[in-house]
Amino acid sequence: MQSRFVAALATLALGVGTALLSDGGGAEPAAAAPPPPPAPAPGTYTNPVTEPFADTYADPAVIRGKDGWWYLYATSDPLVSGGPFGNMHVARSRDLAAWEYVGTIFDEGDLPAWAAEESFFWAPDIRYVGGQYVMYYTVTDTAANPDPWDYTIGVATAPTPTGPWTDSGGPVLDPRPAPGGGYLNTIDPALLSDDDGTQYLYFGGFNGGIWVTELDETGTRAVGEPTRVTANDRYEGAFVVKRDGWYYLMGSSANCCAGPVTGYSVYTGRSRSPLGPFVDHEGVGLDASRVGGTQVVAQNGNRWIGVGHHAVLTDASGQDWMLYHAIDRDDAWLDEPGGVNRRPTLMDRMDWIDGWPVVNAGAGPSEGPQPAPVAASELGLVSVDPASGGGLRRVAGTLARGTDDAGDAGAVARLVPGRRGPAEVRTAPAPRDVRLEADVRLPEDAGSFTATVGGPGRPGVDVRLDADARELVVTQGHRVRRAALPDGADLTTWHVLTVTADDGAVVARLSSSGLGDADAEVRLPVAGLPRRAPVHLAATGAEAQLDNLTVVAAHDPVTERVAEPRAGAVTFAEDFSGELDAGWAWLHGPADVTLGDGSLAWPLTGHDLVGEANDAPALLRDAPEGDYVLETTVTLPLGEDTVRNYQQAGLLVHAGDDDFLRLSPVSIWQTRQVEFGKELTADGRWWGGHLSGPVADTMHLRLFHTTDPATGEHRFRAASSRDGRNWRPGATWTLPADTDPRIGIYAGGGASPAVTAVFDEVLVRELG
Repeated sequence: MQSRFVAALATLALGVGTALLSDGGGAEPAAAAPPPPPAPAPGTYTNPVTEPFADTYADPAVIRGKDGWWYLYATSDPLVSGGPFGNMHVARSRDLAAWEYVGTIFDEGDLPAWAAEESFFWAPDIRYVGGQYVMYYTVTDTAANPDPWDYTIGVATAPTPTGPWTDSGGPVLDPRPAPGGGYLNTIDPALLSDDDGTQYLYFGGFNGGIWVTELDETGTRAVGEPTRVTANDRYEGAFVVKRDGWYYLMGSSANCCAGPVTGYSVYTGRSRSPLGPFVDHEGVGLDASRVGGTQVVAQNGNRWIGVGHHAVLTDASGQDWMLYHAIDRDDAWLDEPGGVNRRPTLMDRMDWIDGWPVVNAGAGPSEGPQPAPVAASELGLVSVDPASGGGLRRVAGTLARGTDDAGDAGAVARLVPGRRGPAEVRTAPAPRDVRLEADVRLPEDAGSFTATVGGPGRPGVDVRLDADARELVVTQGHRVRRAALPDGADLTTWHVLTVTADDGAVVARLSSSGLGDADAEVRLPVAGLPRRAPVHLAATGAEAQLDNLTVVAAHDPVTERVAEPRAGAVTFAEDFSGELDAGWAWLHGPADVTLGDGSLAWPLTGHDLVGEANDAPALLRDAPEGDYVLETTVTLPLGEDTVRNYQQAGLLVHAGDDDFLRLSPVSIWQTRQVEFGKELTADGRWWGGHLSGPVADTMHLRLFHTTDPATGEHRFRAASSRDGRNWRPGATWTLPADTDPRIGIYAGGGASPAVTAVFDEVLVRELG
């Protein structure tokens, strides 16, 4: 059954005015309008991509419009220092490298009437559903409730990516009271349209965790009971993609907005169901108290910290990219108004290695010029006007140049079958490893559209979108694979069809938005294809229309991670078998520790170094010269689920009571996490941290110290392990070159319930 979105669109005319006709049946060609220039060939870009027009552009969302532009959306912040708060923003780009500002989503005069006057509008999520653009967004305060901060989700639709936007008239789901008072964080929406036609909305963060709910046919109201898919106190900013039968939930962790100590980062887990449970690469659940998550991107010691709240796009070659915001650690705040972080948008390559997404093969956020995404076609095709420019050569039937009068696609190519059979066109010879992408619609809801790679004929592979059979079919000779289309998939509206011939298989995917969703996907292992062969496109039985057509070489995927730092030979060992080594000294101590049986037992107290008290004991020693690795093994039974704020024990790098780093397992409300935190004094006192994990009662912790050869700056890279063999990389914090930090261990953060940290050893190793 068609959704009400689709049914409403079906009442609109799918008018297509023909500007040029080339007809094997004898029709005369009309004069062609001058085609728009093709998008520039891939070049380079430099982060942040929003620098030309914005100081801050946070919580990015992205989509390619049917007009061929890419559109980038952001939360409601001032674009520049001293500027007004905008009610969510939109920018656009032809090549995914150079972006220009377009405007705001809402003006003050057309805000949703059900939102309170004081409400903010955050974290837009953009999709294309049933022939129109659908935007979900956070409303921080509703007019129906006198309580402030009763967060919920709104939705608006538009015929184009820039509006005009029509709000649905009410929230997608009601504000959710929290058990202890106030409201759960019903924020940060993200839509997933699945191949059975169900629409899922992911939302929430931190206070309450991330949840998922099904939506009704209109996409404007939640139905049924939501399902919590992450721990209560860990993640926000969900984005879900479906790949190889897995649903990958990616979410951001830690404080987004702590200025120069922001440790925000992105983690993921996967599931065979959109409802979870989502687990990381070691099988640890994102919803567990000892919370899991496979790291996708974290700060690496360059200028960028606080890297997170992201969206994912796929370029014309099939390479995935992550867009996310970040903070320049040396320029963290807008000059005016005070208290607003500068969070411009960055973009980096996202690789899939051993079945898991990771940015830049694990290298993290980039600085300096980078190879840009592939956004233009090869083979002389004019992507945004495929019937022009000579890139498509007619073989049979009619190739006509039309105009999308009902939507925003602009110039389109029409393949109209003639009296003697299908309409067929071909490209110039394409690479064997090739990727085709096109917006396709079948306006008569009949017939089929076929793309043939490596042919036609054997060993060519046919990919057929069949309106009559309601399926996507991939065929090579007598070998056939097929997938049924969802009942609500209306082929008279635009869908993104991709065909990738690479690595011994042809993969076809039909998608509503082209953003990790799939209405249907088929994979067929194939025999060898010709080294170079034209791509053939055909319409059979009824007209097919094409737009945004690209045919390019399929990307060469990165399959190995960058090398992680290694721990080498031990240069110092404290095994606590007798008296402490003479190099140790107590800070704010000594603590009430006990030495014996090769361990140091340290009962936790409520003392802490964070903040103004500065009364927590620590055991410190001078750091060695040059590069080194600091390591400890600590046992700290923190239990699960209960609130034990903020018990912890681990490694400390101390340049001063208000300038230090610490790495430890820690209890944060109901979760148990590994925190790599930093406090500094710069225009005040600031504390923030990077969160990772998971934790066990016994944890192995490492800090890899290097020195920037250009600046002398100290860099400390964290890693943690539950077994001492399998290490999880963490984030990198820095300390200034003119500091002389000491290194050691600490314990504290909370005396109730009583618990004792037991350190087995402290090691200093060479950097391997």
